[in-house]
Amino acid sequence: MALDAWLPIGFKLPDGAKARVALFEGADWQILETQGGGRALVVHEALAQHWVDAGLIDDGTFNVFQFGDQQLRSISCGPSQTLCPVSEAKSPDTKAEALAFALALKATRDIDADSALQDALYVEKITRLLPTYSISSRTGDDVVLGYWLTGGTSIPATSFRRLRQTMSWLGASHLKDVVQAAGFEVAEIMPLERKPAAPAEKTEVAPVEKVEKVERAEPEPNKVFELAGRPELATFFNEHIVDIILHRDRYKALGIEFPSAVILYGPPGTGKTFAVERLVDFLGWPSFQIDASSVASPYIHETSKKVAQVFDKAMENAPSVLVIDEMEAFLADREMGSGHHRVEEVAEFLRRIPEAVKNEVLIIAMTNRIDMIDPAIQRRGRFDHVIKVDFASEIEVQSLLDKLLSALPKESDVDSKPLAQELAGRPLSDVAFVVREGARLAARSGKDRLDQASLLAALRTTPAREREGSEKRSIGFI
Repeated sequence: MALDAWLPIGFKLPDGAKARVALFEGADWQILETQGGGRALVVHEALAQHWVDAGLIDDGTFNVFQFGDQQLRSISCGPSQTLCPVSEAKSPDTKAEALAFALALKATRDIDADSALQDALYVEKITRLLPTYSISSRTGDDVVLGYWLTGGTSIPATSFRRLRQTMSWLGASHLKDVVQAAGFEVAEIMPLERKPAAPAEKTEVAPVEKVEKVERAEPEPNKVFELAGRPELATFFNEHIVDIILHRDRYKALGIEFPSAVILYGPPGTGKTFAVERLVDFLGWPSFQIDASSVASPYIHETSKKVAQVFDKAMENAPSVLVIDEMEAFLADREMGSGHHRVEEVAEFLRRIPEAVKNEVLIIAMTNRIDMIDPAIQRRGRFDHVIKVDFASEIEVQSLLDKLLSALPKESDVDSKPLAQELAGRPLSDVAFVVREGARLAARSGKDRLDQASLLAALRTTPAREREGSEKRSIGFI
C-alpha cells in the first residue's frame, strides 16, 4: 500500500534535494525517496527537538523549513548512505556496511543509555540511531545489532556462533570486529584448548585467539555426523573424516593414519562456515583459525612467522582442527605477480600442511575463489579433497525445512514442498528466516500453530538477494 507523502513530488528541501515518494513513516516522521536515488528524513519539530535535548544531534544537524502551517526538519543523504528504520533491516553486503551500523549503535548508546532502539531510524550520514519513542519496552542492544546484521532474524550478537551460522559470508574475524565495534565482547570463537598452559609458558602466539577453558570431548564410537540441509556434505565428512577418526586401528592397518586436508569452496552464503563449525563441535577437539586478518602483515617474513606459530600451536594440542578461512587472501597463485613476499607465504604452507596432518591436525580450508588459489597448494598430498559447496538443491532445502518445522507446533496443511521449490538455490539462512518469519506472522495474527498461509506470506516478503554462484546446485569433487 502506497504511503501518503507529506510533501508533493518535486518539493525542494532546504539542502536542494527534491522529494519523490514516501518509503517509510511513523507518527512524527517520514523517509522519502529523493530524485537521484537518495533519501531524506522529514520529522516534526517536536521529535527533532527531543533528539537535540537528548544530545543525539546538534541543533543545526537538520534543516528547518515551513510547509503549510507546519514547521518541519529534514536531513538528506546520497544513494550510498543508508537511511531507514532499524525494523526494515537488510543484511549488509560488506563488512564496511556492517561496521557502520555497529559504530552508529555504539555512538548512540554512549549518548543515550536508556531509549529503545528497535524502533530507531538508522542515519548512516551522522552515525546515529535516532529513537522514535514509539515503543516503551526496550529490546537488548545485542538483539538490535543481530537483527540488523542478519536482515531480520532476532539473534543476539553475543550469541556469536549462531550469528556466524547465519552470516557465513562474512569471515569470523571480520564479524568479531563488527560485534566488538558495537561494544560487545566475543568469546564464542575462541578455540578450545586441550589443557591450560603451564604458568611458565607465557609465549604469545599472535594469530591464535585466547582459549576458552572447556572440557575436551571425543565423538561417540558409533555416532554419525549430521548436517541439516546438506546431506551430501555430511556424507563426505562421515566417510573421509569421521569414520577414519572413530576406527583408527582399522585404517592404520591399511596405511591410513589420519584424515587428509580438505578445501571447501563456493560462493558466499552456501554454508561452508556453518558446516565446519558443526564438524568442530562434533569432534570436540581444540580448534585454531588462520585468516587474512590474523596473519597478514606488510613486513617481510612476518606473515610466514605467524602462520608457523599457528601450526605449531595446533600440533602441540593435537588431535586438533586447523581452519584456514578466506585462503584466497594469502594463498593466491604465485604466478599472479605478488612478489617474493607471497612466494614465501605459500612456501610456508606447502611445508607445514603435510607436517601438520602427520601430527594429527585436521586441516580444513575455505575459499570463495578457488580459481585464485596457487595450484601447488591444491595438489594431492597437501589437500587431497577439493569440495565444491554450492547453493542447496530443492531436496536439501526441503530436508532443512522439515527439520526446522518438526520442532514447531503446526497445522496439518503445512507442506514444505512448495517452499523448497522457491528457496532452492538460495542461502540456507533464507530458509531459516522464512520459517521464523512465518511463525512470527502466525503468532501476530493470534494463532498458536504455524500454518501454510503464514509461511507463504513470509516467503513472499523474503525476496532473493543478488549473489554470485554457479548454475549447478550440488557438491562436486575434483
